[in-house]
Amino acid sequence: MGMGELRHVDEYRRQSGAAQLRLRLADICDPARTYRVMEICGGHTHTIYRHGLSDHLPDNVRFVHGPGCPVCVLPKGRIDDAMALALDEDVTLCAYGDVLRVPGSEGSMLDARARGADIRMVYSPLDALRLAREHPELEVVFLAIGFETTAPATAATVLDAERDAISNFSVICNHVLVVPPMQALLNSPDVAIDGLIGPGHVSAIIGCTPYLPLVEQFGLPLVVAGFEPLDLLAALVMVVEQLNDARHEVENQYSRVVPWEPNPVARALFDDVFAIRETFEWRGLGPIPRSGFRISDRLADFDAERRYGVVGRVVPDPRACRCGDVLRGAIEPTDCRIFGTACTPEHPVGSCMVSSEGACAAYFQFGRGLAGQP
Repeated sequence: MGMGELRHVDEYRRQSGAAQLRLRLADICDPARTYRVMEICGGHTHTIYRHGLSDHLPDNVRFVHGPGCPVCVLPKGRIDDAMALALDEDVTLCAYGDVLRVPGSEGSMLDARARGADIRMVYSPLDALRLAREHPELEVVFLAIGFETTAPATAATVLDAERDAISNFSVICNHVLVVPPMQALLNSPDVAIDGLIGPGHVSAIIGCTPYLPLVEQFGLPLVVAGFEPLDLLAALVMVVEQLNDARHEVENQYSRVVPWEPNPVARALFDDVFAIRETFEWRGLGPIPRSGFRISDRLADFDAERRYGVVGRVVPDPRACRCGDVLRGAIEPTDCRIFGTACTPEHPVGSCMVSSEGACAAYFQFGRGLAGQP
């Protein structure tokens, strides 16, 4: 099926198109080998289980879940750092809704709010800046998270604050880069991966070229994919074709959105507002060199970490929680003994059960591995 002929969302969900791609996949798969393909993006994981794609693959083809959920990869120590600002520094902390539910060492941000901390949910960094502009008596801190996808919005907001001299606004920056954790995963001895499905939204910002050194270094195919069922099936066909041909290339299935080169406007914002951290702590992966953004020295007045002396806590997950192993693709969510029992979306123990893009939450929501479910 020519994916370029499709124009509307419902066309990317047609059963007839999925059937054609499934037949193509069954036809090209070599029964003498296995194909373990990691989808990096949490949005892809959600689509896979929402639409039951794994149930319709050949037995020797398997999706492996990667660390592409921005809420999930945020380590507990960074949650503790942010809550400490709200509890001890008398600041107004603004964060996205999912982040408020991620457990820290002493509960979630919702728990901290119940104890009196001024913690507010926002839909964008501009909401936090508006609050600071309208209430100069408040010290407003925005908890910025996400991959390169959401970093431009944070960068533009910081520049707005600089332009308007909003001195009671600052950012605790947790923006991360997608390529360094992919490299760390591929260097991990306990994670076996044959090919990669690259993230769509991130690639709309960074393009496809940043993946070229990764593909050359590890000799694995990578196909950037969209988020509909037919997108992922088509990308999987492209990965399998490369593996059968002994090729390792970067291909772009999501060309209707993703360019080959980085977005120049976003790149200029990154260069102006951010600097690369020497290292950043990832849940499940530990510290990864040059894998995150911080606020640049030029804009240090808007860096909450410097303004308030954030210590940078390193806090281990509970021993029973295996979110780290799930994020590395080393286990399935159902391999964790507290999945669906002590750990549920209503009472999450680990971050992978919080966000809809988390593998554990997707498994739980769509009945994967629960008693009485297929």
